[in-house]
Amino acid sequence: MNGPRTTTATATTETATGSTTLYRGGRVFTASTDPAASWAGAVAVTGDTISWVGDPADAPAADRVVDLDGRLVLPGFTDAHTHLLMMGAALAQVYLTEARDLADLQRMLREARAADPTATVLRGRGWLFDIVPGGMPTAAMIDAAVSDIPVYLDANDYHSCWVNAAALAELGITRDTLDPIGGEIVRDAAGEPTGLLLETAATQYAWAQRDAATTDDDRDAQVERALAAYLATGVTGVVDMAMDEYGLAALRRAQERRGGELPIRVAAHWLVTNTGDDAANVAQVAHAAELAAEPATPWLRVVGIKLILDGVIDACTAAMRQPYADGSNADPIWPLERLKPVVVAADAAGLQIAQHAIGDYASQIALDALEHAVAQNGDRPRRHRIEHLEYAAPGTAERMARLGVTASMQPVHSDPAIFENWVEMLGDDRVERAFPWPEYEDAGTLLAFSTDSPTAPHHALANMYVASTRASALNPAIAAVQPQHAVPLENAIAHATRDAAASVGDADLRGRIAPGQAADLAILDADVFAEGPASLLQAHVVETIVAGRSRYRA
Repeated sequence: MNGPRTTTATATTETATGSTTLYRGGRVFTASTDPAASWAGAVAVTGDTISWVGDPADAPAADRVVDLDGRLVLPGFTDAHTHLLMMGAALAQVYLTEARDLADLQRMLREARAADPTATVLRGRGWLFDIVPGGMPTAAMIDAAVSDIPVYLDANDYHSCWVNAAALAELGITRDTLDPIGGEIVRDAAGEPTGLLLETAATQYAWAQRDAATTDDDRDAQVERALAAYLATGVTGVVDMAMDEYGLAALRRAQERRGGELPIRVAAHWLVTNTGDDAANVAQVAHAAELAAEPATPWLRVVGIKLILDGVIDACTAAMRQPYADGSNADPIWPLERLKPVVVAADAAGLQIAQHAIGDYASQIALDALEHAVAQNGDRPRRHRIEHLEYAAPGTAERMARLGVTASMQPVHSDPAIFENWVEMLGDDRVERAFPWPEYEDAGTLLAFSTDSPTAPHHALANMYVASTRASALNPAIAAVQPQHAVPLENAIAHATRDAAASVGDADLRGRIAPGQAADLAILDADVFAEGPASLLQAHVVETIVAGRSRYRA
């Protein structure tokens, strides 16, 4: 790692009005694009803006001086891909990722039912395919633990929902129920639903039922729970990657409760689903463009659309160029002929396009569609994105760099504790190219890190541990897997702060500690650079500052 360097910068001529606070007595990682300017000894904040960064000996006069007592100051983290309401809901559900096998999961369900005997539904999240015998969950397996009320269990990746017999009945799913576009109601040899809903079958049945049963009060609680959890981990901004009417209304209510502000900055991508009809699909884009054109604030804005092109490798629903180990493969949820009109319309409207593409075939058609949009719409400023890129073919990073497309990736998805099933599903040398972050750095692609919460823990420091070691934050006893794909800690934090903010067009506004940038800061109780990556699992955020104001203090 690079050693600490102290630099001096003068204040900009335009600084925020208000009193000045000087933070000194620790170290400041600036996330500067200039490696020689990565470190400083003090930072001054005037109003809501950073007004000075440099050597404490050259510090300006301040109304207030804060002694950091050896602590570390970072730019506030931006979680560049998350799902706020789902995260808030998940924090109150049964957490199943730690289940070691089916019996363990069933025990957790029994305990949750016993703890709330008046509940009319049981919801859990985070289960892993490799704990289920044969990797084939059934309703009977849940019924063995809880059968008297509907049970809905979202998989760790949130692309599958496992339900019991009571839930199938509540959803009205029978042998005659048709599969939706891009999804599957898994059935047994006799044609009966097994209790596993894949991809759009989960969203159009289980999630639609969930949405219908959730009240505005529930959603308000989910938003507040998510905001508080993020602030406690040093996150000052998020990019919500599946915004809908429910979520936008809940965030607007949260904003109203605070006099027009939020405690963190939210940029949102409107979810556009494939109806199979081009006109209906483009109409969704037009609605997103209307929302994006509404007066925005620094706190809440719609910036683009989200398209889910394929599924996930763990369930063999990601679209691959070559089959999975079992010989199966999956078609994209958005075939190229359906994708092109939507991408052209969104690009023409100036919307940022974020495409979920986990398999290499999905990322190929995502880039094909973007190239088509460029040919149709001509040269214009644009910064589109591809989300996840868990397995992409050689040359993808270079192609993205040429097109100016951001690689939005989630280190926590490569945690060795949840990686075994991913490896088994591919079963060949493709495994060696899993999550190759340095490849995108070398190609000059903008690389933005995030967590995709609640598909993985939202904790920023744990995310940085996985990014910089390829070891497990969930179970530190597990050895690192593919450490050649780790990135230096300085790079990891820059990708999760500076580059994550830049991924939604905010490079000149926030994400770095530099004069003129927003005063969004995270103060840690340990210098993780000096103590090494392992300290990330013990370090805590002691204060989160957004727009110059303390929003969380331990």
